[in-house]
Amino acid sequence: MKSYPLHTLVGRISYMTSSGKRLFERLSQLPPTFTAHLAAVVGLSARDLAALRDAGEVDELSHGVYRRADAESTAHLDLLAVCTRAPRAVVCGESALSLHELIDDIPHEVRIAVPRGSHRPSIKYPPTRVSQYAVATFDFAIEQFEVAPGESVQVYSGARSIVDAMRSRGAEGRSLALSALNRYLRRSGQQGVADLQRAARELGGMSVLRPAIEAVLA
Repeated sequence: MKSYPLHTLVGRISYMTSSGKRLFERLSQLPPTFTAHLAAVVGLSARDLAALRDAGEVDELSHGVYRRADAESTAHLDLLAVCTRAPRAVVCGESALSLHELIDDIPHEVRIAVPRGSHRPSIKYPPTRVSQYAVATFDFAIEQFEVAPGESVQVYSGARSIVDAMRSRGAEGRSLALSALNRYLRRSGQQGVADLQRAARELGGMSVLRPAIEAVLA
């Protein structure tokens, strides 16, 4: 537990006692996960947020991103933190495959995509890797995934995520894609084949997808 000098602690308690009701009323106006900018809109300053954090009423998930302590629990706090900081980004790659439960691996970093040529967010915590996707196909196959009650993030579909992984130049990406492909086809059958082919045609990946499907279905 963080400790404070006695005079600081007394001042902090006095501050919370005199203004606590006001803080909690303003906090109640915010969604479960919110930014410092949004908090400022309802009248919560950086000092207020620090007081609420130290009182255990909010958790700081990332720089400038907070979550109310009374919010529903979720296993996807890292995704919420990153996507709140970068609301235009889409969860992609290994993170998307994991979210769709197509791989067992637990990614050690959050993977997101932004349109090529747009602002590339720099997020150190949680560890985040940002990819830039072609503008022409950036919006293809985006889904909303509920990561907590009433809270969703944008994520590429399972079919698109597999095709993207197959088009990766690294052997690790292709190996991951084949494992995800096997699970995807067992789960979705012929409809899955159709969705994969549509994604491959849109993204220019038919040449790598066709032999992979034939190998898995053989």
